[in-house]
Amino acid sequence: MAEENTAASENPTFNLQRAYLKDLSLEVPNAPHVFLEQTSPAVEVNIGIGAQKLAETMYESTVTVTVTTKIEDKTVYLVEATQGGVFEVVNIPTEQIDALLGIVCPTMLYPYLRANVADAITRTTLPPLHLTDVNFQALYQQRQAQAGNEGTEQGNLPDGKAENDSGIILPPGATKQ
Repeated sequence: MAEENTAASENPTFNLQRAYLKDLSLEVPNAPHVFLEQTSPAVEVNIGIGAQKLAETMYESTVTVTVTTKIEDKTVYLVEATQGGVFEVVNIPTEQIDALLGIVCPTMLYPYLRANVADAITRTTLPPLHLTDVNFQALYQQRQAQAGNEGTEQGNLPDGKAENDSGIILPPGATKQ
């Protein structure tokens, strides 16, 4: 019986404990004049991820998006949002935690973030913006390759806090309006 309890306690566990909107900012600096514009705006999307250890088996993961829309030199709106989640990570090898926090957690949080951003923009009465899917595995691999090229170690997520702005700016076609 003791062997069964030991074996059960060594099973890997990964759970989303809580998802929450950590921060949301929406600016429409040129209202009401921007509502009269007939031209479609240019859209720029920048995505970043972050993570920190909260307790022995608890981690926070965050996905941040900044959406800037402009018509010529006038900003139509600027949205910055951070979706957070608390994850329980038990009996997972330390060398796998960085990838878990850099790929799996953001992939789970991103749909919440997309919905929150779409809702905020819809409330401005401007045409809705629907962010496309993001391949967090590709972004993670890109960051790992950059870290290797720079000769620095970027994988400090398990023991401390790290903010990884992917620096990725999605092209105008990467969003659906």
